[in-house]
Amino acid sequence: MFYLFLPLTFIKFWFIEAPQGIFAFFASLNNSFLKMVSLPILIRTYFRPWKNEYRKGLVGFSIAMGMFIKTFVITADILLFLALISLEIIFLLAFIFWPIGIILFLFI
Repeated sequence: MFYLFLPLTFIKFWFIEAPQGIFAFFASLNNSFLKMVSLPILIRTYFRPWKNEYRKGLVGFSIAMGMFIKTFVITADILLFLALISLEIIFLLAFIFWPIGIILFLFI
């Protein structure tokens, strides 16, 4: 009797359970990536000096230099994060459409 429900079990796994698991893994990966490149901290401390320089006369310069450096670092982090998300989307779509592609390949 189990063999009759095997196609439905496969469809449920492939199109519902597995994408949910992959999505949860990617959410954890994105969270780890953001912590690794310190993007939330860089955004939170954007208007603070880069190296905590608070000597008299250097505070303005340190804040400006910190903003200048952080702008490039934040831009690079965002570009890397967008590349990661695009790879995740491509992988998820390839995973979902893999059985459909195989079936189409067999009948063509």
